[in-house]
Amino acid sequence: MANTTSLTATELAGSVGLILAVLVEVGALLGNGALLVVVLRTPGLQDALYLVHLCIVDLLAAASIMPLGLLAAPPPGLGRMRLGPAPCRAARFLSATLLPACTLGVAALGLARYRLIAHPLRPGGRPAGLVLTAVWAAAVLLGALSLLGPPPAPPPAPARCSVLVGGLGPFRPLWALLAFALPALLLLGAYGSIFFVARRAALRPPLPVRGARLRSDSLDSRLSFLPTLRPRLPGGKAALAPALAVGQFAACWLPYGCACLAPAARAAEAEAAVTWVAYSAFAAHPFLYGLLQRPVRLALGRLTRRALPQVPKAWHPRALLQRLKGPPEGPALGPSQAPQQARELGGPSPHLPETT
Repeated sequence: MANTTSLTATELAGSVGLILAVLVEVGALLGNGALLVVVLRTPGLQDALYLVHLCIVDLLAAASIMPLGLLAAPPPGLGRMRLGPAPCRAARFLSATLLPACTLGVAALGLARYRLIAHPLRPGGRPAGLVLTAVWAAAVLLGALSLLGPPPAPPPAPARCSVLVGGLGPFRPLWALLAFALPALLLLGAYGSIFFVARRAALRPPLPVRGARLRSDSLDSRLSFLPTLRPRLPGGKAALAPALAVGQFAACWLPYGCACLAPAARAAEAEAAVTWVAYSAFAAHPFLYGLLQRPVRLALGRLTRRALPQVPKAWHPRALLQRLKGPPEGPALGPSQAPQQARELGGPSPHLPETT
């Protein structure tokens, strides 16, 4: 009876995990695809190339390593498909390459936004193409470390194709530091500097307007300039976007990085859960880095209005009410036409006094 109960609980947990993983997969595909279309159709975005790069990396991950996680996760994971030695090495290389490409791309996007906010007029910034080339060079080098790890186990045993368990061998701590610790420090420095710049701008007193009327020195005038009694943190609104970006990065990637630093036996126990928590970042990026930008939201609304069918004017509420009432019995007369009609009919004019 106890074995049946534990088996039922294991199957229920696997089913719930499979449903959540499918939702993450669908959200990553639809969200990044929609954001990519919006960014490509919106001219004038200053960090458009970094957003396009992030969407492409997320789509590559959603089309390659996430389906492999659904089909070939180790038991008691989500899938039961066994991979051979060559597909297992390919899966290791893809995971070890795309994950650093994503984290380093997010850090590059944060640094680009810091430069646009803190130094908008400073010329001579590094081109985005050069920065993204360096990101991919580092990601490919980190992916090549997976090829130096131990070979996959023979088919009767679980292959352990992920980078968490047996995929990098002695290079796991180095890969975790370069793929997660370095981007986390860069992102924290970039968004922390953005917050301090915004807070300093919020605390700066407004400049006096030229030609403004001087206020009186009465008691009422003095009381009107007193601050409100409600406590308020200066720059609180400016802290929302940095806090969301840093919090999402830590929540998604910190468990995966810690599992890379843990022993292989301990990492194998939480491999499926930690991996899909990290994969949820691919579905969160379109909402965090796309919808929080006002130009992206406006462009998305404009494209949505163009795509949806237009409602005919005859079905608007005012036009529909007028059609239900029917046409008026006669043409409406203006104030200048009413005296002329009364004069033609021989009646008294409403503007002239009647003679006695």
